[in-house]
Amino acid sequence: MAKSKSLKDLEKILLEMSIAGIGVLNDTCIELVTTFTKSRMLKEAVDVMLSMRKFKFCPAFSAYTTLIGALAEAHEADLALTMFHQMQEIGYEVNVQLFTTLIRAFARKGQLDAALSLLNEMKSNALVADTVLYNVCIDCFGKVGKVEMAWKFFHEIKAQGLMPDDVSYTSMVGVLCRANKLNDAVDLFEQMERNRKVPCAYAYNTMIMGYGSAGRFHDAYNLLERLKEKGCIPSVVSYNSILTCLGKKGRVDEAMGVFDDMKKDAEPNLSTYNILMDMLCKAGKLEASHKVLGMMEDAGLFPNVLTVNIMVDRLCKAGKLDEACRIFESMKQKGCNPDAVTFCSLINGLGRNDQVDDAYRLFENMLDAGHVPNSVVYTSLIRNFFRCGRKEDGHKIFKDMVCRGCHPDLTLLNTYMDCVFKTGETEKGRQLFEDIKVHGFTPDVRSYSILLNGLIKAGLARETYELFYAMKEQGCVLDTLAYNTVIDGFCKSGKVNKAYELLEEMKIQGQQPTVVTYGAVVDGLAKIDRLDEAYMLFEEAKSKGIELNNVIYSSLIDGFGKVGRIDEAYLIMEEMMQKGLTPNIYTWNCLIDALVKAKEISEALVCFQSMKDLKCPPNTHTYSILINGLCQVQKYNKAFVLWQEMKKQGLTPSVVTYTTMIAGLAKVGNISEANGLFEKFKADGGIPDSICYNTLIEALSNADRAIEGYRVFEEARLRGCRISAKTCVVLLDSLHKAECLEQAGIVGAVLREMAKSQHAARSL
Repeated sequence: MAKSKSLKDLEKILLEMSIAGIGVLNDTCIELVTTFTKSRMLKEAVDVMLSMRKFKFCPAFSAYTTLIGALAEAHEADLALTMFHQMQEIGYEVNVQLFTTLIRAFARKGQLDAALSLLNEMKSNALVADTVLYNVCIDCFGKVGKVEMAWKFFHEIKAQGLMPDDVSYTSMVGVLCRANKLNDAVDLFEQMERNRKVPCAYAYNTMIMGYGSAGRFHDAYNLLERLKEKGCIPSVVSYNSILTCLGKKGRVDEAMGVFDDMKKDAEPNLSTYNILMDMLCKAGKLEASHKVLGMMEDAGLFPNVLTVNIMVDRLCKAGKLDEACRIFESMKQKGCNPDAVTFCSLINGLGRNDQVDDAYRLFENMLDAGHVPNSVVYTSLIRNFFRCGRKEDGHKIFKDMVCRGCHPDLTLLNTYMDCVFKTGETEKGRQLFEDIKVHGFTPDVRSYSILLNGLIKAGLARETYELFYAMKEQGCVLDTLAYNTVIDGFCKSGKVNKAYELLEEMKIQGQQPTVVTYGAVVDGLAKIDRLDEAYMLFEEAKSKGIELNNVIYSSLIDGFGKVGRIDEAYLIMEEMMQKGLTPNIYTWNCLIDALVKAKEISEALVCFQSMKDLKCPPNTHTYSILINGLCQVQKYNKAFVLWQEMKKQGLTPSVVTYTTMIAGLAKVGNISEANGLFEKFKADGGIPDSICYNTLIEALSNADRAIEGYRVFEEARLRGCRISAKTCVVLLDSLHKAECLEQAGIVGAVLREMAKSQHAARSL
């Protein structure tokens, strides 16, 4: 069985042995368990022990200790504890080493209560903790942020009559450094160093890392020199510690200087080069990173999977996918197989670049290579398929993940729910929110924010507000995103006063409003003409040092412009440009529209020219505003010039623009051109509205082209467009003049029906 690694007949054999009264030899038991643990088949190893106990056999002590150690190493703390309790039930005498193994396993998982319970159990069994156990407690409790507990264990070493060793001191120094208690760490380090002849290199490296993480590089360099003065040459680990910290602080040039200096004392290793390449890639210095890669290969070192992962990830983030793919493909040739992280980076990079089919093919290659995709890979695929408008493929990916037995994490569920809401699948989005609880998670603030935003976008304002207030009543700590979502929803549904109240509540709760918060409320106030309040809020945001954006400026320009306060709109535009913000197309359109409505056509044309000078190309809406304005002041020729310019730019006019232009051409007597424009609009796939039909019918009728007007009239009726009474009267008069009595009778009948309908409506 040990050789074949199969337990197919184990219980059958154990039953026969039990009946025959034959015991299981210790060596046999140990060989079985050791074989399975070495092959990382821990479940099978546990099954061996459980099966033996089922048939009243007593597994060997060494089998238990081997299995408990393997389970603890594999982070299976609960299973390890089960085996430990089984040992105790048999009557085996457990020792400090076993307790140490279990305490370390639970503390690493963050299950501190279980770890402390084991420690107390050990003491109640009259077992005395040794320095190794205390060191484990200092390290594990310190790593999960329990600094006071780590200190307690450190001082308890001396209280128990033991002496802290180098590991005790170094672990405690590391804990204090990570907790930003650098002064305490320095004091403890100096206490350790007092009267020592031979320095502890591990402690020096830890202290160097502590100085570096705090940005105190001068102290870190001094510690290196101190190490040299004591007759020790700093190791590559010391230099790597400094390089790591310099990389985190973005001090790339300084790091390269340290790299040159370290060559005098230590030979750079693979980690050194990986650290350098990582920081250079993060800084966008990809060419320099390639040079370091060349230096590494010249030094006789070959890239490992970490090296490749760094390069692939950074190249993908820099948008250099071809180069990332080339490195990925060349890995196998260099004897370095890609791991799950490599696949994940490239899949995400391809997806973000809209190459979702290539990303999916790579995902299939990942499966073929025997790698198990995790939630990060699935999250990337789902997000990118939805972003590219392929929601069905996104849904399939989620189903595939469930079928493969991959359990989604909260990030994936939140991402999927967000994607679903953005595609308008409101009911499915709601169900996904409920599914978060089914999967064993508690919805976080982001979950609620996505749900709130989805409901707001679906027009379910009342439900959104009820959910928001329910969250508050349940004690959910709302973040800025949640507040911004609901404030924006209030503003868009016209409940600006409630939005204002929430803005004030945010400040009271200690949540700092952002430019998004102020932008939503300013826009809401501007849309209902409460411009003075909007401007006061605008000034408040500036006084708080919030960096305002185009959106908030455009809202004010639009608001002031619509009520004819052109001078104030101009002043805000001027301030915006002085702040270094470039007006976008929406901003220019707001100002031009305001000028047109104020009959300031000449000024609107000046603005139009300015926006082109500032490299902001006009869009369809810009031309529509100006053409409409020019037609209103009877500058039809200029309107037609802009029309031609618009067409040259490849822009497609809207129905409103066509209608305005048709009316303008008709009013200056260009009936044929107006009619031709109407026909071209339909030929290009446009659908004329009622206004467009009425305009053309009246134009043709006034030009004594009654039959053509009647044909347009019939077409409009067939399309279900409403013909106004005024248009019917103009057409009827024209048909009578042309002696088209049959057609006139039909138009007259329509006119009479309209009159009857209006009379009946008034009677009601």
